[in-house]
Parts: sequence; C-alpha cells; structure tokens
Amino acid sequence: MRDVRDRWAALAERVDRATPAGRDRSVDALRALAILGVVFGHWLVTALTTDGGTLRGTSPLAQMPWLAPVSWVFQTLAVFFLVGGHVAAQGYASARARGVAYRAWVGQRLGRLFRPVAAVIALWAVVAGGLLLGGAEWDTVRTLLTLVWSPLWFLLVFAALTAATPLVARLSPVWPLAVVAGVDAWRFGFGGPLWVGWVNVAAGWLVPYTLGAAWARGAFARRRPALLLLGGAGAATVALVLWGGYPASMVGVPGAAISNLNPPTLAAASFGLAQCGLALLVREPLARAMRRPRTWAKVALLNLSAMTVFLWHQTSMMAVTALGLLVSTDLPGLHTVPASAGWIAARLLWLPVFAAALAVCWTAFRIHERPRPRAARPTAAVEAPLPGGRRPAPGRVITRA
Repeated sequence: MRDVRDRWAALAERVDRATPAGRDRSVDALRALAILGVVFGHWLVTALTTDGGTLRGTSPLAQMPWLAPVSWVFQTLAVFFLVGGHVAAQGYASARARGVAYRAWVGQRLGRLFRPVAAVIALWAVVAGGLLLGGAEWDTVRTLLTLVWSPLWFLLVFAALTAATPLVARLSPVWPLAVVAGVDAWRFGFGGPLWVGWVNVAAGWLVPYTLGAAWARGAFARRRPALLLLGGAGAATVALVLWGGYPASMVGVPGAAISNLNPPTLAAASFGLAQCGLALLVREPLARAMRRPRTWAKVALLNLSAMTVFLWHQTSMMAVTALGLLVSTDLPGLHTVPASAGWIAARLLWLPVFAAALAVCWTAFRIHERPRPRAARPTAAVEAPLPGGRRPAPGRVITRA
C-alpha cells in the first residue's frame, strides 16, 4: 500500500511540474465538478426495475417528490456550458491572433467531442442487436438505449454552440434569456404549440455559454457581479417554482407534465445562472486547492478523460444492474422500486460498485479520447491545448482545455 501511495505522489508531482505556470486550474476544477455532478446525479435519480421480465426506467423523484432539492445539487450542466463558452472564446481569440483558420480551429475542437462517441454507438448497436436476436423484449432494449444515447443530445447542442462561437462570443446572455422567457410565455401563458419549446434547447444553453464568453472578456474580474448573479437568479428561481408553476426538480421526472430540462425552461435558465454565479465565486478557493499537487493531479487526469467518463457512466450502471440479475431480480437499491428512504440508503452503497465498473470502461475506451498522433512528434508525452488555444511546451503533460 505504501508503494502505491509513493507512486501516486510521484505521479502527482510530475503532473504538477509539467503544468504551465499560467494555466487557470480553477477552470479545470469547475469542469471536473460539472462532470462528476452529472455522473452521480444520473446514478442517484435513475433506476431500472423488473416488470414481468422487462426492464423499465423510473426515478426516485417520481416516487418521492420531496427529493427534488437533490436535483439542484447534481444538475450541473450549466457550469459545463459556462466553462465551455469561456474556453472556446479564449481559444478562438488566440487562434485568430495566430492566424489559424476557423475551419481548422473548429475541426480540432469538434474532433475531441465526437471521436469517443463512435465507440459508444458501435458497442451498443452490437449489444442491442444481440439482445433482440437473443429474445429480449423491445421495451427492455429501448429502455437501455434511451439511457445510453439520450445524454448525447448534450454533445449536439454543445457542438453547435462551439461552432457558432464567432457569432455568439460577444452576445449578451440577456438576449437568449429573453428568448427563453418569451417561448415559455407563449407555451404556458397563451397556449402556444408545444413544439416551440424546442427553441429553448439552443437558447437555454446559450445563456451560460455566452456568460462564459463574457467571463473570458474579463466581465467577472470582481466578485460583485457574481454575487449579484447568484442572489438575483437564485431568488428568481425560487419565485418561479413557488409562484410560477414550474416544477421543483431541475431534471426530468417520468410522468411529469412539465420538465425543466427537456426542453429547458425559464426556471432552468435562471437556476443555471445562479449556479454559474456560485461557480464564479468559488474560483479563488478552487485555485488555492489546485496548488496541492495530489489534488491537481486528480482533476488533471479526470479532465483528460472527461468525455470517456461522461459517455460510459450510464453503461457502467446498467452493466452492474444486469450482472445483479444473475444473483437476484430483487436486489435493494438496484432492481427494487425507488419509493422509500431504504432505497436511497441501498443505492448509496451501490455507487462504489458503479464507479468500479466505470473504471473498467475507462480503461477499455479512454484510448478513443487521446489526440491523434502526429508525424515527427518530439515527445511521447500527452499534450493538450491551453485554455487560450496555445500548445504547451514539449514534454508538458496537462489536461485538455
């Protein structure tokens, strides 16, 4: 055990020394927290139950509405879009200064997003075909595919906003927020068609994305704007839930008439703004924490495989659930209906097992997230662009921007 600790300490020191002195480590820390929030949130609010041999998806939020505040902790996508807008705006400005063409810049960034996706789609296409040929019910296969592929919508929206960075980088968040408010007023106040809500898929996530671009321009150099954002948007969110008729849960709940997330509502947008305000306020404490080599090494390594963790966390949960069926069809917290505090306690005990399964997936599929090798590379070290789009010096091992 001591040998393992010594090796980890040595690795942490190497990662710390290899990180450029000017890198804002708090940005990587925020991205890591956002990814972990999504992963643990899905593991806590997603359940698979057996119904006559068919697997069906459900949620403890549907059975225990009083758990809705939990979604306020783990629904962290707004922070991810905040960081994405910040990094993309910096990267594009740097690319323009160096004379890099837009096509080359956007191709590099989108390649990082979509290379790991191919492995997920290919594996689950094979698994789904095998299950159907083996006699599995279509409802079971559809449930599994929905859990795996539904999070991919986030990548499509994020890719579209990334590609539109030159157009939206200087857009005020007020404008997409006004679009979200207008769409909700039309849908809920004037009986407009439901399909118009899908406009908010772009407008809703454009709010934190443009906020991140404003951050890159120095809009939050002082704490006061972030404090106002947290207080004002937080109060607006509470008011919308208490008196505006919006659901308390910030994630979708099976069977609910309205979802705050699918598509995003004004309540989700205001909540995201409050969450971004909090994220901007904790930058300094995070930066201080990241000065510790062991803490920074964990964040750096997670950022290098962020897409792998995101893409395979649902598969990990389902793999554990399927293997559990070999033992029993009624394992508490795994196959049972999430309708009691006992289920919550049991599910918490399964989280380390899900994490172990995710570690196996990470080992097998992280290779798809590595940058493509270039000819005549001077070093074998893993290199990644800095937040501003610059390349690190040869031999520097850092996280992806």
